[in-house]
Amino acid sequence: MNATRGHTVRQGVIRIGGFSLALLALVLGWPQAGVPASQPAAVPAEFKKGEAAFNANCVRCHGERGVGTSQGPPLVHKIYEPNHHGDAAFQRAAMMGVRAHHWQFGDMPKIATVTPAEVDEIIKYIRWLQRQAGIF
Repeated sequence: MNATRGHTVRQGVIRIGGFSLALLALVLGWPQAGVPASQPAAVPAEFKKGEAAFNANCVRCHGERGVGTSQGPPLVHKIYEPNHHGDAAFQRAAMMGVRAHHWQFGDMPKIATVTPAEVDEIIKYIRWLQRQAGIF
């Protein structure tokens, strides 16, 4: 009887632990079973111009949705949050290029195909992506 009772107590602890983990997951906002964690949010209409300009000028190196590639760093990263790299840094990068300083990707050339107005739209899109990722 003791062995059975001990077994029951252990099962109860496991059940409670599992319930606690499930509750923690719910509180933290972990995805539900069957919903992929990486399912991206639809880009709101106000950021579509920036998304298009990003895809035309930046995606080759900075990757889809700014996650980076072997050619360039992720822009959806805490290093590029507004208090570390303000919007003016993005404008300067596009207009003048950037010497490698945070990453080992080499220097970024200036992007002659993008206008300052397009860079403004790209910045809005990147900031939206960063907020979606919880960076700021």
